[in-house]
Amino acid sequence: MSLGELFQQRKVITPAQHKQAKAARKPSERIENCLVRLGFIHERDVLAIYSEQLSIPLIDLNEVPIDVELLKQTPSKVVHRDRVIPIDRHDGTIRVATSNPFNLYAFDELRMLMGAKIETVLATSEEISRIIKQHFGVGGETVGAMLGESDVEIVSEFDVDNADLIEQAQEATVVKLVNEILLEAIRDRASDVHIEPYENDLRIRYRIDGVLHTTNVPPEIRRFHAAIVSRIKILSNLNIAEKRLPQDGGFKIKAQNRDIDLRVSIIPTAYGGAVVMRILDKQSVLLSLDQLGLIDEALAGVQYLISQPYGIILVTGPTGSGKTTTLYGALNTIRSDKIKILTIEDPIEYYLDGIQQMQIKPHIGLTFASGLRSFLRHDPDVILVGEIRDLETAEVAINASLTGHLVFSTLHTNDAVTATTRLLDMGVEPFLVSSAISGVLAQRLVRRICKECRQEYVPDKSDLPADFKIEKGQTLFRGAGCRDCRNSGYRGRLGIFEMLMITNQLRGMIVERRSATDLQVVARKDGLKLMREDGWSKVLAGMTTVEEIVRVTKTDVSAIV
Repeated sequence: MSLGELFQQRKVITPAQHKQAKAARKPSERIENCLVRLGFIHERDVLAIYSEQLSIPLIDLNEVPIDVELLKQTPSKVVHRDRVIPIDRHDGTIRVATSNPFNLYAFDELRMLMGAKIETVLATSEEISRIIKQHFGVGGETVGAMLGESDVEIVSEFDVDNADLIEQAQEATVVKLVNEILLEAIRDRASDVHIEPYENDLRIRYRIDGVLHTTNVPPEIRRFHAAIVSRIKILSNLNIAEKRLPQDGGFKIKAQNRDIDLRVSIIPTAYGGAVVMRILDKQSVLLSLDQLGLIDEALAGVQYLISQPYGIILVTGPTGSGKTTTLYGALNTIRSDKIKILTIEDPIEYYLDGIQQMQIKPHIGLTFASGLRSFLRHDPDVILVGEIRDLETAEVAINASLTGHLVFSTLHTNDAVTATTRLLDMGVEPFLVSSAISGVLAQRLVRRICKECRQEYVPDKSDLPADFKIEKGQTLFRGAGCRDCRNSGYRGRLGIFEMLMITNQLRGMIVERRSATDLQVVARKDGLKLMREDGWSKVLAGMTTVEEIVRVTKTDVSAIV
């Protein structure tokens, strides 16, 4: 009986999935590997069968200590090529972890090179890759190959001829190295990749769930900095010869059967070009409003506003606070065949079925303001403007709302009440702001406690902020750290929100150009719940931790007491 038939018999897969796998199977590919590739089963399911049939133990490398000295003694070429990890040595026998127990050549080679008997155990390829990355760095095999190539000349970014640099950037090994950096970021669910050169070091950091993590890379990678930056410039269609001015661009890739856009920014620093790549996964799942973290007054307020026929709804917060995702969630809630929705964005981050989306192109005169004017001739019911950046865009958006359209947009302010004063500072007339704005939603993103290692604990009240009210003996939650969350205790993010509804009293104050502080005092009396208070609600509900709320919000004593 084949493994495919065995999985079918054990009802791990359906007959239809088995049939599909046999049709999609590549020449010489094992049926179980095809089932994993198609996502019908997990690799650990396959290894469990191997373990049962071959009597080879299945282990979790996260829970087994690795003999680092033994790993250093093992030829890195064998580790990278055959994906094997020596774990420990006892009585002349080396225990080796592999995800492919049929690679007998690799075990024979290791036995000869290490002068010891080899005992195999099974571990997933993901766990093996993690150990290799941890000890050899991302792209370690590729950098090693580059250092061994006689036809790759190591050059300085400051005195290299552009033709030579282009040639070096297109070397297969450099292409592979950049691909490995990107693929590792995508696997780790990173939103940004930072490539930062220093005098004797090249640091690569991934922003995961809003926090930067330095990834391990071989120290020799610094010598290939110029080639890496040049490869990224070529992909982004940027000027490879320009090293004095900042440059912005982007490119698209397909990874893990997903279409992914990358926004690229390169700035000159003392030791060469520093790169930041924003990863935009266009096939990310669109979240509903409650999945985003909207609860209670904020959820009710947004649901009321998006059901109105006209007015402007603003979402505010710093870059990377999830504003666009919230707006997409709102559009996803109201979209139907009965209304026409148009969006103008920079860039289009997700594609929405049934919605017409347009990307601005300032170099040919297509700006938010000019695109918005054209939209009004397309008979829309709802318009999304990616961002209000200037007076012209603000005035066109306000006129659109006053002529019977529901307008969504974003603004860069720290809280909800300062959104109105920000528009006044841009030069918008107070009576237009008070007439057009229906509500302002301010938000931040906090990390969500990992569901796999979430545990209860009783906090010490002396360690808690003064504005966080908790009963004596009341329990909170935190993540202990596990494989799924990279031992951080967090996996995924959710929003904390501040929903300001513009009442008639607030409209009058806006016309009078009253300060944001005065507006907040009145709004608080009307029931405004601050972001920090919304955060405390989510701490008590076990969604996030006290530390996360403290990290992204500040205490406003006058507003809380």
